[in-house]
Amino acid sequence: MPNQPPVPVGGGEAGPVRPRRPRHPTGDPGPRLAGFAACGLDGKPPNAAQARRFVAATLGDWSLDALIPEAQLIVGELVGNAVRHAVDPGSPADGEYPVWLGVFLRSTELVCAVADPSSRPPRPASAGRPGPGSGLALIAEVSADWSWEPTPPRGKTVWASLALAPAAPGRVRPATAVRTPPAVPPR
Repeated sequence: MPNQPPVPVGGGEAGPVRPRRPRHPTGDPGPRLAGFAACGLDGKPPNAAQARRFVAATLGDWSLDALIPEAQLIVGELVGNAVRHAVDPGSPADGEYPVWLGVFLRSTELVCAVADPSSRPPRPASAGRPGPGSGLALIAEVSADWSWEPTPPRGKTVWASLALAPAAPGRVRPATAVRTPPAVPPR
C-alpha cells in the first residue's frame, strides 16, 4: 500500500495535521486482531529505549523478526515525541503512566500506537528540513500508513502501520500470543 501522508491543516506542508480514520487500531473493525501487547510508560527520556526493547521482544515472540528494525524506529520516534512534546513532568493530572504503547497484530498489518495526554496534533516538519517533526517524516517513509486521533476525554493517539508479508503457499503464519508488559520499576 503506498504511503498516504496525513492531510495538512491550512494547506502548508508543515504544521498540525488533521486525523484520518482509515484504520485506527481501536476504532475500525478492519482486519482481524491476531495479537495485542501494551506497555505503560512514565513519560521520562529513557522511555524511547524501553519502547524499542518492548517491541523487539513482542515481535520476537510473534515470530515477526523481520519487522523489528522498522517497528523499533517507529515506536522510538513516537514515544520520544510523546515524552518531549506531550508530557508535563509537573502535572499530577498525567498520572503515573502518562504514555501508553500498544502493538496490534492484525491479519495484514502490524500497528504501533502511542497515546499521550496532550490534545495538540502532531506537527510534521517541512520536507527535507531537520529538526522538530522530522521523526514523523521518517515514520512516513518506513510505514505503510500513519495518522493520529484525539483520545477522549483528553490526549491523542498517534499510530503507524507496517504491512505484513503474505505467508508463503503451504505455510501458516505463526500463532500469536498476548505479551504481558514488563514491570516498570518504581521511581
